[in-house]
Amino acid sequence: MKTVITGGTGFIGGALTRSLLRRGGDVAVITRDVERGRRELTSKRTGTDVERNALERGALTVVSWDDLTAEVDGADAIVNLAGASIFDRRWSEEQKKRIVTSRVKAGDAVMNALAKAKSKPGVLVQGSAVGYYGLSTEPRDENSPNGKGFLADTARKWEDATKDAESMGVRRVIARTGVVLGKGGGALEQFVRPFRFFAGGVIGSGKQWLTWVHIDDEVGAIEFLMDRDDLSGPFNISAPEPETMTDFVRTLGRVLKRPAWLPVPAFVIKAALGEMGEELILSGQRALPARLLESGYAFRFPKLRQAFEDLLS
Repeated sequence: MKTVITGGTGFIGGALTRSLLRRGGDVAVITRDVERGRRELTSKRTGTDVERNALERGALTVVSWDDLTAEVDGADAIVNLAGASIFDRRWSEEQKKRIVTSRVKAGDAVMNALAKAKSKPGVLVQGSAVGYYGLSTEPRDENSPNGKGFLADTARKWEDATKDAESMGVRRVIARTGVVLGKGGGALEQFVRPFRFFAGGVIGSGKQWLTWVHIDDEVGAIEFLMDRDDLSGPFNISAPEPETMTDFVRTLGRVLKRPAWLPVPAFVIKAALGEMGEELILSGQRALPARLLESGYAFRFPKLRQAFEDLLS
C-alpha cells in the first residue's frame, strides 16, 4: 500500500509515516524543502532507523510539491496534514492569514493532483481540528455545528479546501484532532516544563476543557479510518474523556510527583499572547469521539493518567 502524506515531516505526520512503514507500506512525503525533509526524517534527534532503512530500500521517498501529482497517481491513500503551525508565534493579522492560506493552498494542490491523476487514491484523509466547534464548555460531537472564532473559521476553510474529492470518486475522511500528547514534540513539553522547576499550576480559570489524544491513538485512528472502506465524513480524533484544565494539570503533577501550586492568571496569558492565548489556552472545546467509538475503534490510552504514565515514564 502506498500513502502520500503532505505535512509528513511534522509531529503527527512523522509519527504516521513511521507507523505506515512499520506496517510494510510505502510512503511519499511531500515537503517544500526536500533536503531538510530528509534530514528531519532521518536525523539522530528526530528520525529513527525505520525511516533511514526505508529511504535506503526505496519504501520512503521525500519529494517536493511539484511532484505531488506524479505521487498521487496510482497511490492507495493520501493524507493531507499540511499547514503552518498555529503555535509558532502571536497571532498578528499577517500570521493568521499565513495559517489559513497555507491550509487552503495545500488543499487546492491536493485537489489539482486528484483531478489530474489517472488512477486516483481510494481515500483522502483531510486534517482538521476540534477547534472547528468554536469555544464551548458543552459536549460536541461530529453532528455539532461549526462554531465561531479564528480556530473555527480556519478549520472550516481547511476542510472545505478538499470538499469536492468525493465527486471524483475518492472517499474522504475528515480528522478533527484534539491536543496531541507525545514525546519529542507537540504540546506536552509546554505543560511539563514549568513542573520541572516546581512552578506548575492551573492556567486561567481552570474550568476550560482540554480535548486531548495520545499520539499512538492519533496515528491509530487515522490508520483505522484509512483501512475502513465504509467510513467517511468527519471524525473527532480525541480521547473519550476530555479534561478540565484543572484536572489536566493536577493529573500531570501527580504523575511527575510535582506540586501544582503556582497558578497562571488569565490576564498574564492575554497580555503575553493576545487572541492566541484566549482561544488556545484560556478557552477550549469539549469534543467527544462519538463516531470513532461507534465504528469500533479501541483506544489504547482512553484515560489521561495512562497517557501521562506512558509518555513520561
